[in-house]
Amino acid sequence: MTEARPILWEPDAARADSATLAQFIRWLKAERGLEFADYHALWEWSVTDLDGFWTAIIGFFDLPISGWAEVLPERKMPGADWFPGAETNFSAQILRHAATRGKDQAVIVQSETFGRQVLTWDALQSRVGAAQAALRDMGVGQGDRVVAVLPNALEALVAFLATASLGAVWSLCAPDMGHVAILDRFRQIEPKVLIAQDGYVHAGKRIDRREILAGIAAGLPTLEHRVMVPALQDVPPGWTPWAVMEAAPQTPQIVRVPFSHPLWIVYSSGTTGNPKPIVHGHGGVMLEGAKQSLHQDLSADDRFCWITSSGWIMWNAQWTALGQGARVVLFDAAPNHPDMLEAWRMVAREGLTYFGAGAAFFMGCQKAGIRPGAELDLSALRSIGATGSPLSQEGYDWIYAQVKRDVWLAPISGGTDLAGAFVCGNPMMPVRAGEMQCRALGNAVRAYDEAGQEVIGQVGELVCTEPLPSMPLYFWGDDDGSRLHDSYFDTYPGIWRHGDWIEFTPEGGSVIYGRSDATINRRGLRLGSSEIYRAVEGLDAVLDSLVIDLEFLGRDSFMPLFVVLREGLVLDDALRGQIRDAIRASVSARFLPDDIVQVAEVPRTLSGKKLEVPVKKLLLGGDPEKVVNRDSMANPNSFDAFIAYAAARMPA
Repeated sequence: MTEARPILWEPDAARADSATLAQFIRWLKAERGLEFADYHALWEWSVTDLDGFWTAIIGFFDLPISGWAEVLPERKMPGADWFPGAETNFSAQILRHAATRGKDQAVIVQSETFGRQVLTWDALQSRVGAAQAALRDMGVGQGDRVVAVLPNALEALVAFLATASLGAVWSLCAPDMGHVAILDRFRQIEPKVLIAQDGYVHAGKRIDRREILAGIAAGLPTLEHRVMVPALQDVPPGWTPWAVMEAAPQTPQIVRVPFSHPLWIVYSSGTTGNPKPIVHGHGGVMLEGAKQSLHQDLSADDRFCWITSSGWIMWNAQWTALGQGARVVLFDAAPNHPDMLEAWRMVAREGLTYFGAGAAFFMGCQKAGIRPGAELDLSALRSIGATGSPLSQEGYDWIYAQVKRDVWLAPISGGTDLAGAFVCGNPMMPVRAGEMQCRALGNAVRAYDEAGQEVIGQVGELVCTEPLPSMPLYFWGDDDGSRLHDSYFDTYPGIWRHGDWIEFTPEGGSVIYGRSDATINRRGLRLGSSEIYRAVEGLDAVLDSLVIDLEFLGRDSFMPLFVVLREGLVLDDALRGQIRDAIRASVSARFLPDDIVQVAEVPRTLSGKKLEVPVKKLLLGGDPEKVVNRDSMANPNSFDAFIAYAAARMPA
């Protein structure tokens, strides 16, 4: 069993008592007569009394959901039917703040393309109303799909809220995605309207996307309307200018829809085959977002930013903060241009209270040797979030040493699949190095061993044993539900298997060790790849790495390690020795690689995750054309080096 990791931060009495979670606990006592000895007891109640917990979320946050007869008639997965008979609309939860906060700032954009933009609550509401009217004039109604290729900008937010307010279904791709990847997503859902931006500026470079967008539009035969946001040039023929979407500012007429009416379609990484078009509903996303604001300690007083691509689920997650009335800053720029301090300058300039990013961003800051806390005024910053991949203990140490000593660091882990988090933060508890603090309320998340038994203090499969309102309604086009079942429920019947290795500590914290199907198993000892990465990437010479454990029938496993080195360095025997020594010292001699190979890049998904599983399939003899969808990769050419390695050097 792992020893308790060191405590890096603890809330003082004022921080703990003022937390949104503390207010919720006091509300439960006053309104429901419920008291809990500690957080674990609160969590146990939340995953046992599902009716009581989720109706408490509605009551505490005064969510615009009404009309249900039952909360959950039958506890089952898949196929849970939450709040049958209830009506709501996600846009109503966001725009409700205009009534009381009209002149306050709602959204700020920091954009390389357009500069700094500010929108008040009144202006946001009227622009959504104008876009709603324009979409209605285009014939968009309940159930129609509106798709967009837009950056993390005002137009994407306005178009999304307008689409949702009509009961239409929204789907978004980032403008830097390959056109094949975008078509693989949008073709499946047969959209009526496409909204796109003709280009953008990134890291000081102008990126023209007009030709690619024309091909995307041509590849979507169901389109009836194309709308263009002109960032670089005039609107081309055949496209409606975005100005039409702003022509008639007005208060939107929000359509109330059933609780489980589709809100948006998001997509899995799609490393093999067509991406899974995951459908989430208005009510489920609203409930999960409100609950997450407890774990992120959000209120209307916050100034919030999460660095995200518009193609990542964290784009959607930003609206958790907006739904609480917080001021949200959208960062549409390269966080490393002109240097790695750029995003931190924005944190200081905007006086952010909450700043989040992918774990890779923080590790990149550490590698760059920057010291944001020493160079900038971060006095307003109270909370930091991280996700996307496990944040190492060194990442925790860097934040507390070089960003701010008195800051609450709360990494989360969940994902696109449930539009939320399984494990996350608790502002009333201490932060331990390398750990996420707690299981999310309402999420019956556990670690299972190979026999399907719950384990504490050892690594197991991350599972969820009770339904969640934000679990997928279905996959678009998956008429018999077989693809949904095979994705989550084929290992443990009736139990969600997420595909990650996780360890829950006796103190209630957790550590994610990477994807369970990319786990290392050397001579019966199981290990998540993140521990290898922590050891190897701790060396100054190594910028990135990828480790693959291969098991061959009738012989011992074979484990190659691929490393990306600093510019100008070459992998020689001395550096190989340093790498092996680091693994031996930090992990175990059991996990020394059989081969160490220098590569130019580690293959990654569009959201930045290492493509361990496709590389593993390739090295086990898989067809290079089938093991990965290159259009779902951030760096598709990087895969060529692994194809060459498989052909030349793998055991027969």
